[in-house]
Amino acid sequence: MSAPVLELAGLTRRYAGLVAVDEVELAVQPGTVHAVIGPNGAGKTTLFNLISGIVVPSEGTIRFLGQDVTAAPPFKRAAAGMGRTFQNIRIFAEMTVLENVLTGLAPGFTGGLLAVVAMLPGLRRAEREARTRALEVLDIVGLADRAHVPAASLPYGDQRRLEIARALASAPRLILLDEPAAGMNPAETVALGALVRRIRDAGTTVLLVEHDMGFVMELSDRVTVLNFGRRIFEGAPDTVKREPTVIEAYLGPKVATRLAGVTT
Repeated sequence: MSAPVLELAGLTRRYAGLVAVDEVELAVQPGTVHAVIGPNGAGKTTLFNLISGIVVPSEGTIRFLGQDVTAAPPFKRAAAGMGRTFQNIRIFAEMTVLENVLTGLAPGFTGGLLAVVAMLPGLRRAEREARTRALEVLDIVGLADRAHVPAASLPYGDQRRLEIARALASAPRLILLDEPAAGMNPAETVALGALVRRIRDAGTTVLLVEHDMGFVMELSDRVTVLNFGRRIFEGAPDTVKREPTVIEAYLGPKVATRLAGVTT
């Protein structure tokens, strides 16, 4: 087995008397879709905020591509190859679809103020390359034909895909998807699943938080279950949906019975 893309050791976040994430251990293997599930309040979004650098851990370490990034700010993690989407859509509504994706290339842009003022040849070349990359990513997510329309004009599902495109623009080694299927209709969810598989198969590891259990069980290679900030189980999807502690804490017997018929 290759070295993990992401390793968490004893990761903890306290807020006064509340422990939102409690000594979580996690290893995400390269080339996989790894899902994190759990009931509301389990600590999933806090965990993502810790991994991406938005929140500072109280204890524990975060290693990304073998390097300790526990104290690194979000922009350094992005520059190192970590991308992320958010539970609530965060796009620049008045900018075009293409311009939104171009903002995702900012961490890797090296042009300084002098280059911008003088419009040096190197800057013009970098701009052409950035547009080419942005259009390639839009083609991957199926939005190339909408590149020049305002982002606000996209339907909800396409705005979700635009967020993923922006996160993919800098060719991350790891992408964190925070409830990407939230609010999608069944057809949009199926299309999203196919997109996530293409992302994985193209070499980007995916760490996923999602409440749609059918989506998780069909898509994931491995699933980690949180409850009250602690990891209570981890395994392949077919073992997770049959694990008694998971059924008791999260799925419930009715959901577990329905998922027993889902192939993984």
